[in-house]
Amino acid sequence: MGALSEFFSHLHTMTAVFVTLLLLECVTLIRTIFGLRPNADKRVITTAQFLKLIEEKNPTIRFSKKVTSSSDDQCAVCLSEFEEGEMVRKLQCNHTFHKDCLDNWLKLFFATCPLCRCKVLPDDIVAGYRRLRDRVEYDGSDEELIFLLSALHAAGYNYL
Repeated sequence: MGALSEFFSHLHTMTAVFVTLLLLECVTLIRTIFGLRPNADKRVITTAQFLKLIEEKNPTIRFSKKVTSSSDDQCAVCLSEFEEGEMVRKLQCNHTFHKDCLDNWLKLFFATCPLCRCKVLPDDIVAGYRRLRDRVEYDGSDEELIFLLSALHAAGYNYL
C-alpha cells in the first residue's frame, strides 16, 4: 500500500511540473504573439532601425580639419583626437564624435548628446527601442528550466 501511495505522490508531482511547463509555454506564446502586434503606442524598434534613424537625422561624414572648428578636435566619448578622414557624426547641437563611439553611446543611453544632453531622436522612437532591449522572454536556456524544475521538485516533496 505504501508503494502505491508513493507512486501516486510522484505522479501528482510530475503532473504539477508538466502543467506548470505547459502554462509557461502558453504565457510565452501569448506574450510573443501580442508583443509583435503593431501598435502605435507600443511599437518596438530594432537596433538596425534605431541606427538607421540616427543616420537619417545625423548623417556620417568624414572628418576634415578644414571643415570643423578648432574646438572640435577630439571625441568626447573616447577622448581621442580626430584623424583626417575618420567617420564622425556632427549632431544638431554642433558637437562632433566618432561615429562608432556615438552610436554605442546612443544605444546604451537615452539618445542624447554625451556633452549637452540634447535629444538626438524623439522620445517615442527611444521608447520603442527600449521596449525591445527591455523585453523579458524565456530564451530557451536550460538553466532557467532546471531551476524551475528543481523548485517544483522540492515543493512537491514538502507536501509528502
